[in-house]
Amino acid sequence: MKKINVFAEGQFRDSGFGRLLVHESPYVKALNFNFHAGQELPVHSHDIEGEVVLTVLEGTGEFLGADGATIPAKAGDVLVSEIRVPHGIRAATDMRVLVVIAPPI
Repeated sequence: MKKINVFAEGQFRDSGFGRLLVHESPYVKALNFNFHAGQELPVHSHDIEGEVVLTVLEGTGEFLGADGATIPAKAGDVLVSEIRVPHGIRAATDMRVLVVIAPPI
């Protein structure tokens, strides 16, 4: 077992979002992304089989999809998607997000 406190170890950055590798194995990858208000992870997709889970730990913003689609996102919200479906996230306030990818890319 391994314990990481993303609130203590995950950092915000002024130039681009903060990124912390929480865990990586042959089966799963977990990342903590920290966004200042206005920062985003642009819409993208990966041409592989698998799923991505985005969990908002703190803050508010929007989950982003293809063709400009948006879904409001706040602390406690979880978005689950096939990884080949376009996805992204934009912060309206400072925002902490835990991203889990299985299998890892």
